[in-house]
Amino acid sequence: MPQYKAPLRDFRFVINELLDAPAQLAQMPFYKDNETADPDLMNQVLEEAARFVEGELAPLNQTGDQQGCQRSDNGDVKTPDGFKAAYQKYVQAGWPALDSDPQWGGQGMPHTVANAMLEMMNSANVAWAMYPGLTHGAVSALSEVGSPELQQMYLPKLVSGEWTGTMCLTEPHAGTDLGIIRTRAQDNGDGSYAITGTKIFISAGEHDFTDNIIHLVLARLEGSPEGTKGISLFLVPKFIPNADGTPGERNGVVCGSLEHKMGIHGNATAVLNFDGAKGWLVGEINRGMNHMFIMMNAARLGTGMQGLGLGEVSYQNALAYAKDRIQMRAEPRVTPEQPADPIIVHPDVRRMLMTGKAYTEAGRALALWLALSLDTEAHHTDEAKRKEAADTVALLTPIAKAFMTDNGFNVAVQSQQVFGGHGYIQEWGMEQFVRDARIGQIYEGTNGIQALDLLGRKVLMDGGKKLQALAGTLQAFADEHEDDEVVGEYITQLGKAANQLATLTMLVGQKAMEGGPKGGDVVNAVAVDYLRYFGHVVYGYLWARMAKIAADKVAAGQDQDGFYQAKLDTARFYFDRLFPETKSLSQTIKAGSDSLDFDLKGMFGFEPEHA
Repeated sequence: MPQYKAPLRDFRFVINELLDAPAQLAQMPFYKDNETADPDLMNQVLEEAARFVEGELAPLNQTGDQQGCQRSDNGDVKTPDGFKAAYQKYVQAGWPALDSDPQWGGQGMPHTVANAMLEMMNSANVAWAMYPGLTHGAVSALSEVGSPELQQMYLPKLVSGEWTGTMCLTEPHAGTDLGIIRTRAQDNGDGSYAITGTKIFISAGEHDFTDNIIHLVLARLEGSPEGTKGISLFLVPKFIPNADGTPGERNGVVCGSLEHKMGIHGNATAVLNFDGAKGWLVGEINRGMNHMFIMMNAARLGTGMQGLGLGEVSYQNALAYAKDRIQMRAEPRVTPEQPADPIIVHPDVRRMLMTGKAYTEAGRALALWLALSLDTEAHHTDEAKRKEAADTVALLTPIAKAFMTDNGFNVAVQSQQVFGGHGYIQEWGMEQFVRDARIGQIYEGTNGIQALDLLGRKVLMDGGKKLQALAGTLQAFADEHEDDEVVGEYITQLGKAANQLATLTMLVGQKAMEGGPKGGDVVNAVAVDYLRYFGHVVYGYLWARMAKIAADKVAAGQDQDGFYQAKLDTARFYFDRLFPETKSLSQTIKAGSDSLDFDLKGMFGFEPEHA
């Protein structure tokens, strides 16, 4: 059975030393007045979170995968053994309300702390973590654009975890292209709407955790324009609340079936049938896509956290196995009294382990940097600081979602490889991590879509302003430390890659500005490689910063447990073995779309149908 131990030491390093988060949060009256930015309190919360996920969630992970969810004839769903009881403990302890607004019963803790707990939950049991996961997105959307009546009725129960929320976008014929959805809304004339249609792939769409489930549903109101400009957002509860807030009449939404999936078996991925279900408008008519993006952006960051969490737990178990498994002999022998040596002595095994460690620790730094940016965006009194933080989140969200889930899956696969044949059988749990990690690259906007969002919308559409601001941050760090004897060489590598990124951006932008099919083809053809290149630049910046902190600690004799030296060694591995991928990515980006420009009939036998 796989094991998980929350990496509290690394959380403290990133939060306190890399980001100096307590000091930054203390400048914001919201956290200062609530005293929630106190470093000791933050650490205590993380320690309690670790005890919960290690003791309650991790032991359920394999059984949840093996049992899956069961749907009854009437559409109700039973979750795996122990899942509901764990959720009740989660609610009783107040975890759902951790970083929510006190106005609605939240505790007002920083997103930075909640983000760290989310990583732990995803490592311990990603399928379970998905049940409360989308509720936070629903809370964000209702808080920002919901009417006062909807806020008063639903937010306190969603924040407390008494009820959970979902996000209903996808339909059988419409995934990424939401402009062609068929779900319809009809005005009932009493302030409510009748919602009819089918939504698929709805995570936690039906379950037995709570008395009510609140669905946020995209639908088209009669008479609205076609395409995304005619979509509105509606709140559709499973049970229509009574005036006192208790669940009342059963609404016209039923789980028609559960998907049979490659992974995340413990989560109920539902097909939901809406048959004249009563719903209420959220925000403005025909502004549903704009409103839903509030929730979708939160979900994309959460999905990136799934990749990070699964990478961490996979690495932990591979490391434990490599220390224990004896195969082959090193020279000189490490354990001469044994017939063979532990496989951790073999360079190729160390390569796989170090890949997991390097990607996971950089991913944690990025995730917590974005969480602190969200805190700054929401609560800083300086408007310029809020704008800077918002731009950082907007620019780096596609990278957090795509780069972290790509790396998380790759780390899970390489960690499975450390186990050899034992990694392929269910007993050790590694094959589950691989299966569970795969979905992160697909849902909440495929990683290809994230790449198009990054290059097309976040970089080219605003003339590179957000990219230039980030480049300024990197340049300021480089100017300060480029002559450092430890990290100077890393800064040199980083600077060359960052300059090349700017050049590549200009090349692609110029081609796109030429217009016509070829211009659009170039952006589509290189976007995935561009995002990965960009991701390496961001990780390289974070590794250079972490290495500088670690080097100073080692030089000052403050490394009794070897933690900082390990940071230095991991940084060297990253820049020696992983960062050079930017060179090959540069070549593929320069290649553009030419090698993809061929006759589809001759290559694939594809002949489009013409009217």
